[in-house]
Amino acid sequence: MNAAEGKVVRINSPYWFPEEPDWVFLTPEVNSTLLQIRELAREQAASQDPDSLVWGRLPLLD
Repeated sequence: MNAAEGKVVRINSPYWFPEEPDWVFLTPEVNSTLLQIRELAREQAASQDPDSLVWGRLPLLD
């Protein structure tokens, strides 16, 4: 999850993760729904407005 951008991504590969601190890992469950992810963000206080989180795209590597 990128709280600054209000986006979450689903990553199926254990070999690549976006860089911290911009991106935060919320769950290992790759089939989590957006509603479940919003609830996790709320529980972990990872976002100021979890209800505004939307699906995003993986950041491009330089």
